[in-house]
Amino acid sequence: MTGSPEETQDLAGRMAEGLRGGEVIAFTGGMGAGKTAFTRGLAIGIGAGDVASSPTFAIVNEYRGRLTLEHFDMYRIETWEDLYSTGFFDYLDTDRVLAIEWSENVEGALPEDAIFVDIRQGDGETQRIITVRGWKGELL
Repeated sequence: MTGSPEETQDLAGRMAEGLRGGEVIAFTGGMGAGKTAFTRGLAIGIGAGDVASSPTFAIVNEYRGRLTLEHFDMYRIETWEDLYSTGFFDYLDTDRVLAIEWSENVEGALPEDAIFVDIRQGDGETQRIITVRGWKGELL
């Protein structure tokens, strides 16, 4: 659980320390849940800086540090044809880390070893309940 966007970023930064390249991180959670804040923390954690912003209209943004992070927003993806047009499949099986917002829209295309990060609003306005599945590293 985190209590602010900064804490969410810090949690993601700790995850970034354990990334080796090739991971697929699939986010779920409603609008404004904190998916982009988490991705911003990943970007900071790999040394790309505070550069992450929502790629809603661009579909994918790239951030470079010690690893390359590809930040996808699949909110507008409705069909396999839409997904193919993003170039998504070209990024799989590379050494790039893929951070995928609205991953439920492309669930059938995600690899079996994807890391799932679900972010939900907690009791307070800035509190977030973050559930991570498939991650073998430390987050505390």
